[in-house]
Amino acid sequence: MFAIRRNELVRRRVSRILGARSRRVLDLRRQHRALQFAAHRDGADGISDLGSLEFRDDAEAKAILGVLVASCIGISLFLYFKGSYADFPTALRHATFNLVSIAVDSGLHTQDYSRWPIFAPMWMMFLSCIVASSGSTGGGIKMIRTLVLAKQANRELNQLVHPNMVRPLKVGGTVIANRVVFAVLAFVFLYFMSIVTLIFVQLASGLDFMTSLSAIIACINNAGPGLGLVSPGSNYGVLSDFQTWVCSAAMLLGRLEVFTLLVLFTPTLWRK
Repeated sequence: MFAIRRNELVRRRVSRILGARSRRVLDLRRQHRALQFAAHRDGADGISDLGSLEFRDDAEAKAILGVLVASCIGISLFLYFKGSYADFPTALRHATFNLVSIAVDSGLHTQDYSRWPIFAPMWMMFLSCIVASSGSTGGGIKMIRTLVLAKQANRELNQLVHPNMVRPLKVGGTVIANRVVFAVLAFVFLYFMSIVTLIFVQLASGLDFMTSLSAIIACINNAGPGLGLVSPGSNYGVLSDFQTWVCSAAMLLGRLEVFTLLVLFTPTLWRK
């Protein structure tokens, strides 16, 4: 009797949750996954976190949500005008679920988006490189590093116009030390060079370019499906043992954020 009553209570609770707000809740939960845990802790509980002061004052959180909202609307319009879906609400529903899932490296999908016009899935793969927040479970270079790079690029452009200008780099009102900027530049260089190297290894093994590119990006970002032979309509089982090991190396490299793994191969570490 206790088990039956408990199941009934669970069923009622799920029914209340999965009402008119179900799709919004699922999409917001995946957006939460991209945000850092510290902001969740300092905010409030559940969905109301997105309206808390901690999120509104966090430059990284605002950038993530801004990119996701703009991308969802843009890709939905793109798919609608390209004729992938008969009406805009359907395009918005499918584009939002799949784009947010891949962008925040959740790996879930409801559509075989490899059948969409190539711009859409490639944009989703690109977002998986930059959207996740520092301190979250997402992969890629993280949004905070993207903001630092953008601010540094803007500072360099201004420096060309005003050579004597002294302007500290700030993100969200916080001054970023030059040492941190140099570390970010080094990380991004190693990140993309790792991707390029592993793609060439996959190409040398006989894998086609689209599968090699998307598989390495998806694995190093821990995003899940790729394109080509590893699209949502297929899986990584079609790869050879060697190609699977290369993808595994990419996953390990991305999960440990490059530096942690590559430092093991530096001679300085092993010197007495």
